[in-house]
Amino acid sequence: MARKRDNGPGGLIVVDKPAGFTSHDVVAKLRGMARTRRVGHAGTLDPMATGVLVLGTERATRLLGHLALTEKEYVATVRLGQETVTEDAEGEITGAQGAKGLERARVDAAVAALTGRIEQVPSAVSAVKVDGKRAYARVREGEEVELAARPVTVSSFLVHDVREEAAEDGTPVTDLLVSVVCSSGTYVRALARDLGAALGTGGHLTALRRTRVGPYGLDGAHTLAQLQERVDAEQPLPVLPLGQAAAAAFARWDVDEDQARRIGNGVQLRMPTAQFGPGPVAVFAPQERFVALVEQRDGKARSLAVFV
Repeated sequence: MARKRDNGPGGLIVVDKPAGFTSHDVVAKLRGMARTRRVGHAGTLDPMATGVLVLGTERATRLLGHLALTEKEYVATVRLGQETVTEDAEGEITGAQGAKGLERARVDAAVAALTGRIEQVPSAVSAVKVDGKRAYARVREGEEVELAARPVTVSSFLVHDVREEAAEDGTPVTDLLVSVVCSSGTYVRALARDLGAALGTGGHLTALRRTRVGPYGLDGAHTLAQLQERVDAEQPLPVLPLGQAAAAAFARWDVDEDQARRIGNGVQLRMPTAQFGPGPVAVFAPQERFVALVEQRDGKARSLAVFV
C-alpha cells in the first residue's frame, strides 16, 4: 500500500492541461501523485482546451474559489463560416453559411464591439444551473436552453492572423487566431459564437489555450508527464507554498502579532480603507506567516478563510 505523502499545509501546482482531459481528470491524476484526496482546481477548462489549470492541495484548496474569480488570458482559433451545437469543434455542425473574402475592417469592428464591459449570454452547454440542473445536462437530454445575459469584461480581444481555409465538408471558412483577456465568467466560445453572428457567417472555436489565471502563467506550469517523472524519481512535487501563492494573487495586508491573533479568532478589525479596494486581501503576520484571506466590509475585515 502506497504511503501518504507529507504535503504539509499544501500549496498550488500549476498544470499545463492536455487536450482530451477534463479538469476533474487532472484532479484525479494529481490526487494519485500527491497521495491525498484534498485536491481541487480553480476555474474549469473544457476537454478540448489546453493550458493553465491551477490546482491546490490540502489547505490551499480553500484559496481556489477566490482564485477562480481572477482575470484570465487565452489564445484561440475562431472558425467563421460554421456553427456547432456546443460552439466549439466537439459539437455537431448546425449551420454552414461559409465565410470567404471577409473584409478585415468588418472583422475588426465586430471584435471591437465585443470588447470592454459587455452583456454575454453564456454557452448553452455551460455549467450554469437552470432550475438546479446544469445547462449542458439539459442540452444533452434534448432540451432547448435559454440563458440570461450577464455582464462580463473583455479587457482585450485581438486578431493576430486571418486565414481562409476549407472545412472537412468543403465549406469555405475563415480562421482567426485571436487572444483574449477577460474577467471570470466570460465564455470564449460565446465570443466566437457572437462574432460569427455579427458577421452573418456563424462561428465556433476550433482551438483554445489558457495562458494565464491571475498571476499564474504557462511559464510556471508543468505537464502531467513532468509531474509523473518527479513522482517516479521520488522527488517532491513543485508546490508553490500557501503564503507565496496568496501573496502573488491578492493584495497584501501586513499586521502585528496581536492583530494576527485577533483576525485568526474571527475578530473584524478595522482596515486601512484607502489602501484596499474590493476583493480578497491576504493578511500576513510577522515573519511571513500567512494568517487569512479577508475582504473589506464597511471598513472592517471580514474573514473569507483562516489559515492559522
